[in-house]
Parts: sequence; structure tokens; C-alpha cells
Amino acid sequence: MNFYAVRAIYNFEMARTRRTLMQSIISPVISTSLYFVVFGAAIGSRIPEIEGVPYGAFIVPGLIMLSLLTQSVTNASFGIYFPRFTGTIYEILSAPVSYMEIVVAYVGAAATKSIILGVIMLGTAALFVPLRIEHPIWMVLFLVLTAVTFSLLGFIIGIWADGFEKLQLVPLLIITPLTFLGGSFYSTHILPPFWRTVTLFNPVVYLISGFRWSFYGLADVSVGVSLGMTLVFLAVFLSIVAWMFKTGYRLKN
Repeated sequence: MNFYAVRAIYNFEMARTRRTLMQSIISPVISTSLYFVVFGAAIGSRIPEIEGVPYGAFIVPGLIMLSLLTQSVTNASFGIYFPRFTGTIYEILSAPVSYMEIVVAYVGAAATKSIILGVIMLGTAALFVPLRIEHPIWMVLFLVLTAVTFSLLGFIIGIWADGFEKLQLVPLLIITPLTFLGGSFYSTHILPPFWRTVTLFNPVVYLISGFRWSFYGLADVSVGVSLGMTLVFLAVFLSIVAWMFKTGYRLKN
């Protein structure tokens, strides 16, 4: 493992975040806070509690997961696409850096940004509602695994995309709707049996359920199933990345 190369790419990506602090950190925090205020005020006045948890506190894990998923994908996809767009990817490919080291550096930087953002949002939410974290180790585990998994997805999108508009295609048209329909603002237990069964085909349900369980001990599906599905997504995305590098899929275009 060429740690110098990994550190150089990682530091470069983190430095870009510091240069674009408003876009990378502040803007997502403000957007998620607005979700929290609007949904918490509008719906919370009608639904004071869900399974014994105040509604404002109940939606916090879902909002954090919404931001975590979208930002992980966006950060990683832009991080690898921009060198392809400018042509500087050839400098990386000609350097003594393996494909695994490139993935570790770019995905690690994107996941780090998302985790920092999630922690900031958690602290911000604590100012508005009383939060409790019953299983902090599990909370950190789901946070890290989700950030890494969807940073890998973003890396795949960054290689697949042949234009800037495609970088936003998956986060806006797929990730965000799936998150809204995955129990971010409600428990799937309140749905009719048919629609609850349909909802279980939404992969984001398992991520949100496991993350919320780490806070309040409430889950729409078993925490073991949530963890298992997260690991399955991780394995699938790793396999796709490995195939892309092996075949050279669009990497130099």
C-alpha cells in the first residue's frame, strides 16, 4: 500500500472541501435544518409522538441519513469525475498508484466529509429536540458503513458519467425519492400491509431503520437484517468498482 499516494489524494480532496466550505458543509446543514423545521412544525403539531418518541426527535435519524446518502454520492462522484474532465486523471494513472489506492483515497475522503456533515447535523438537531442514543457504537457503525458504501456508489457514478448533468441524476431522481419513501418521516408500521410489503423493496428502508434503532431502539426491520443489507450493498458496489478498473471502463475518457 502506497500510503504517501493515498494521503496526497486524500489531503487534496479534503483541502477542496475547505475551499468550498459554504457548498460542502454549510449549505447541506441549512437545507436539512429547513427540512427539520418545516416537517417538525407542520407534521409534529398533528403527530406529537411515534411509538413513544416525539416526532421532532423521530425524524432526526432519517434527515441525517438523507443528507449522508446524497452527500456521499455527490462528493465521491464529483471527486473522481473532475480529474477525468480536466484530464489530470492521466497523472494519477501514470503514477505508481494502484487502483485500490485510488479507490481508498477518493472514497475515504468522500466518506470523511459525509461523516463530518452527519455529526454536525446531529449536534444541530440536539439544539432543537431532546435526543438520546441508546446504542452509540451501532450508531457510529451504521454511520461509517453507510458513508463508505454510498461513497463507493458515487465513485461508480463519477466513472460512469460523461457530463456534469449525470452526476446529479442518481442523487436527485433516485436517492432522494427513495429516502423520502423509506421511512425518513414516518414509521412503516403505520402503512397498510400491502404498502408496507412494497416498502420493504426499498433498500433505503434498511439503512434508516438500523440507524434509527441505534437512537431509540425502534426499528421497522430487524437490526441484523439492516446490517446485513448494508454489507450486501457494500460488497456489490466494491465488485462493480473492481470490474470498472479491471476493464478500464470510461476511466480515461
